[in-house]
Amino acid sequence: MRSTTFALLGALATRKAAAHATFQDLWINGVDYGAQCVRLPASNSPVTDVTSNDIRCNAGSSPVAAKCIVAAGDTVTIEIHQQPGDRSCDTEAIGGAHYGPVQAYLSAVDDSAAADGSTGWFKIYADTWAKNSAGASGDDDFWGTKDINTCCGRLDVKIPTDIASGDYLLRAEALALHTASSTAGAQFYMSCYQLTISGTGTATPATVSLPGAYNASDPGILVDIHAPMSTYIAPGPTVYTGGSTKSAGAACVGCESTCTAGSGPTGTASSAPLPTATGACSVALYAQCGGIGYTGCTACTSGKCSVLSDYYSQCTN
Repeated sequence: MRSTTFALLGALATRKAAAHATFQDLWINGVDYGAQCVRLPASNSPVTDVTSNDIRCNAGSSPVAAKCIVAAGDTVTIEIHQQPGDRSCDTEAIGGAHYGPVQAYLSAVDDSAAADGSTGWFKIYADTWAKNSAGASGDDDFWGTKDINTCCGRLDVKIPTDIASGDYLLRAEALALHTASSTAGAQFYMSCYQLTISGTGTATPATVSLPGAYNASDPGILVDIHAPMSTYIAPGPTVYTGGSTKSAGAACVGCESTCTAGSGPTGTASSAPLPTATGACSVALYAQCGGIGYTGCTACTSGKCSVLSDYYSQCTN
């Protein structure tokens, strides 16, 4: 009897761990960059203490060498799955009825390959909650995490067109509320991506601090979604003008529905930042400089812009 109990507990623990998830891949304008510029956490387990520094980029994460080169106004597609390296659409991206909002933030930093996330953050994306009139409880409503499951773990996020050029951390967050009716029951899953953003904008949006922006008692964090819900407000600030929102329950669009991961990333991230844009802009050696759907700089700081495919051109020697 005792061995049967332990076996059951082990099976439940395995199912719980499998339901956890990690943001791990990035697309830029439909080009697959894989996990080159993401700070992967130590595990797929959630953060539950909103006062911890882990709420910034997750526990056990650390800077990586590469930075993904993005132009202001581009669409990046952030991808999440339950297990490291898994990009299959055959299983839920975040399972176990982990329902809740999905959001994304940016933080302007001096060097995205070294920053610790202590600088301010502004929100650029939200897919949160919508009432399902046919449902009896919040579990039946529409949620951001349900949308990413429908869209193979992907969410399209617009980079605001007016922000100043430079290095940024992009923070993707999914909040699971299935055990959020008690303090510290809400589960945060997040990863930070290292970006260099080009453009001619000058905006420096108002920011919030992490930790600091979230309180354990916030109504979007301490909430019983198993009861009927008339409203839900996700934690944190409103989405910055120029960002994007998705109505929970809406269909997959763009890369969410059309992008297919191959045997490896087709875009190459750079280890060198772009120069600050002053008038005409240019991109670093080995960075993207063209391709169908690309809207960034087309001149190279060195070398030439070589066509590698219809969808990707790169600065080469």
